[in-house]
Amino acid sequence: MAKSKIAYFCQSCGFESAKWLGKCPSCQQWNTFVEEVIEKDSKSVPTWKVSSTTQQRANKPVEVADITFNEEDRLLTPDREFNRVLGGGIVAGSLVLIGGEPGIGKSTLMLQLALNMPNLKVLYISGEESEKQIKMRAERLSEVKTLNKSEIEYPKRRSPLEHPEKTNNSEKSEINKGCYILTETSTQNIFKQIEELEPDLVVVDSIQTLHSSHIESTPGSVSQVRECTAELLRFAKESATPVFLIGHITKDGMIAGPKILEHMVDTVLQFEGDRHHVYRILRTVKNRFGSSSELGIYEMLGEGLREVSNPSEILLSQRDEPLSGITISATLEGMRPMLIETQALVSTSVYGTPQRNANGFDAKRMSMLLAVLEKRCGFKLGAQDVFLNITGGIKVEDPAIDLGLAAAIISSYQNIPIPFKTCFAGEIGLSGEIRAVNRVEQRIAEAQKLGFEQIYISKYNMPSAAQDKKRMDLSRYTIDIKMVANIEDVFELLFG
Repeated sequence: MAKSKIAYFCQSCGFESAKWLGKCPSCQQWNTFVEEVIEKDSKSVPTWKVSSTTQQRANKPVEVADITFNEEDRLLTPDREFNRVLGGGIVAGSLVLIGGEPGIGKSTLMLQLALNMPNLKVLYISGEESEKQIKMRAERLSEVKTLNKSEIEYPKRRSPLEHPEKTNNSEKSEINKGCYILTETSTQNIFKQIEELEPDLVVVDSIQTLHSSHIESTPGSVSQVRECTAELLRFAKESATPVFLIGHITKDGMIAGPKILEHMVDTVLQFEGDRHHVYRILRTVKNRFGSSSELGIYEMLGEGLREVSNPSEILLSQRDEPLSGITISATLEGMRPMLIETQALVSTSVYGTPQRNANGFDAKRMSMLLAVLEKRCGFKLGAQDVFLNITGGIKVEDPAIDLGLAAAIISSYQNIPIPFKTCFAGEIGLSGEIRAVNRVEQRIAEAQKLGFEQIYISKYNMPSAAQDKKRMDLSRYTIDIKMVANIEDVFELLFG
């Protein structure tokens, strides 16, 4: 019998070492190394049995010009926000990882998706909850009907009519038709059930609860997570079946397990939000089949997650009287334009050392904006406490909200409110110039659609839109477009 190979893994970041270490050289954490057996049995058979139609072939170098490319067959779900985040739907054979804090709604999101896939076999594998717990949640969730059944596309590789047992299921309740629940943690038993059922979609909740008998370590360890993910990846690619994995996160907000886990999967989604608020954000971190900066917004209700088709309306507060320090900025998340409310509070420092606090915005960029306002515009903000806030609990990295934040800071400093129907979209440079932003036409159209009367943008960003207005009907942009070159022009137009 061969000698077992032993290695030590950091449970925080997945760093591998040949010997035990007190401090991890990668994440600088103490006492996180755990001994694991990583030697596999050489006589073991592969976990996932390759189908008879799969032929083993040797790859040979091929010129780029000779490679044939076909558009991926995508499966549209009834959830439009989920389709947007995935880049247009589910790709056959893709492996998707969804991470988020405990209790944020990951299992609710995936179970709601599994229950609302008509005429498809969906296998929901749970290693954390019993069948009765899942049944109670399924009865609570309401069916989301955002697409008609005629609008839903199905994979071409397998027709729903090939499963006659679905049509003879009239005695069962409508809520669990086509959705199968499996409470199992052993990958060997899971793949046996998959071979018998032949599902069109597989959901695993969660990857940290699975274990393979080929690895002699506890479930949730680095080697177990890596091996189980590799087995599911081989199954997804060989059978062209999409697989969704739900993953836990660490206290730092990172997905638990080795970093290689995020490199193995095709798409990484982050489910964010505050459990004390009703809104949830599904953000794309990595996507091999689409944009990696898409965003989907949901509202958590008692009967499940509801899609928010127009996030600008929920991110803008309704107020009766004008207030200082509040502006509206036009930003982009992926391909979606949104209008967000940016708030600033400037007050005299009481303790001698000014406070700088930003919620949802980069604190270093806030310091840069304050330095530009003091150097180029003459506002004495060195002895003032400055607080910034992006409403709605979202984090914005778009530099186009610089102009809106600067206007909010000066509005609070001078205690002069800015008209509510005014919008801003511009990046501020160190010399005080208003720099151009990308896709300004979409930002203008979004502000016009929501009823804003004027928008401030860079004059260097306007030639394309100005030529558009001359070439096309002037009624395309009914909103008043203010073209400014530097920060002084903005404050002169706003405050006189």
